[in-house]
Amino acid sequence: MTTQDDNMLGRARVTDTPELSAYYAELADREAGALWTVANEIEPWYPQPKSVPTLWRYAELRPLVRKALDLVKADDAGRRVVMLVNPGRRDISAAAGLLYTGLQIMGPGESMTAHRHQAAALRFVLEGTGAWTIVDGEKLRVGARDFAITPNGTWHEHGNESDDTPVIWQDGLDIPLVNALDAGFYEVHPDVYQVPGKVVNSSVLTYGGNLVPYGIERWTRPYSPLLAWPWEPTYQALLDLAKASEGSPYDGLIMEYTNPATGGSVMPTMSAHIQLLRAGQATKAHRHTGSVVYTAAKGHGVSIVAGRRFEWHEGDVFAVPAWAWHEHANLDQGEDAVLFSFNDFPVMRSLGFFREEAYADNDGHQPTPAG
Repeated sequence: MTTQDDNMLGRARVTDTPELSAYYAELADREAGALWTVANEIEPWYPQPKSVPTLWRYAELRPLVRKALDLVKADDAGRRVVMLVNPGRRDISAAAGLLYTGLQIMGPGESMTAHRHQAAALRFVLEGTGAWTIVDGEKLRVGARDFAITPNGTWHEHGNESDDTPVIWQDGLDIPLVNALDAGFYEVHPDVYQVPGKVVNSSVLTYGGNLVPYGIERWTRPYSPLLAWPWEPTYQALLDLAKASEGSPYDGLIMEYTNPATGGSVMPTMSAHIQLLRAGQATKAHRHTGSVVYTAAKGHGVSIVAGRRFEWHEGDVFAVPAWAWHEHANLDQGEDAVLFSFNDFPVMRSLGFFREEAYADNDGHQPTPAG
């Protein structure tokens, strides 16, 4: 279908003829084609994501996630996870763009076998006590709202030390990106389980104090030497920032989880942020290349994404596709709200693709949507 944009100078606007149709058939017989027949589709004026704004309500999904405990054995499933699949990206099981997310549940006393893969992974704990993961021999204990990473190629396994409480955490991976590049690998640990080091949370003890250790071997791997960020100091950092700064007009008080050795993102393909909205605060709208998956860590608010209104509570997850206008508001007039998010910004920036712009009309806000 020809659009007004397509008729502008520099766009393909070739009219079909019987001779051209025959020519296209000749090309197709030789596994070839004419660029001008697809140029307007594969070279759009601006990003045209297949992903759509989507909200997954934790209150609705939590019973189904817990139901999996009785239906599927952990050893049989490998990882007992309920995927959150974007309606526009069912073909690649993505939540937004080339990002995957899911809710993983581990029953009391369960442990998963060790493995590694090309995809990088991260975890954000939603509920439960006793959760642990072992990453390249380091055992990490994590609790509610803690954030941890499993960089690509690292051996890892998970478990739940609790005697009576299941653990649910959110997984975030770049699986769709890895598959799009035909770079996927997966291996099972030769010993089935790793032997953890003697010190639990050793990377947190070494790198978690806002100071870089001096006099030890210099860290040279492409991901963060710090593998977990506990909630309490993270939240305190947001509160401290609120005392010193007004924050961003588009994201409130926002901070990035970073590699303490470089100051950059925690992993080469995915970054993560934590942001605080003051009581009653409403941000202005902006958009950017790169996809984002948000999780409500604390409080009650609303986000408007590409004109759609999503009201969220703690545990809810929502997707912001690339180049979609979005803004957030804290609906509580007395308490702050906190959003955790992960994204593919490191890829966008490494390739020179990152672009961002503010919404210029209506005092920076999208028109109020119905519902």
